[in-house]
Amino acid sequence: MKFNWLISGTPDPATKKVCIDLEYRLRPRITKFLLSQFDGDHLLDFSKFHFDVDLKNEWVWISEDTPYDIIEKIKADFDRDINGSALFSVA
Repeated sequence: MKFNWLISGTPDPATKKVCIDLEYRLRPRITKFLLSQFDGDHLLDFSKFHFDVDLKNEWVWISEDTPYDIIEKIKADFDRDINGSALFSVA
């Protein structure tokens, strides 16, 4: 699983810390989501999953670097299950 951080300019140490903290919250949530979506259909190779994370707009997208068939299978529920929460709020 790879995250592409969409950040304007050069990230400062505080922004890097936010990215690290957010990644620790995103990984388990996305992993759980993916396991529920595929439910034994495939042997999951998480290296095929790429996500774009926009810190400014507080949103996560399935990157176009992810294989098309995977995007099609998960896109309907992804926004609701991943973005439809307070993921970006300060913990």
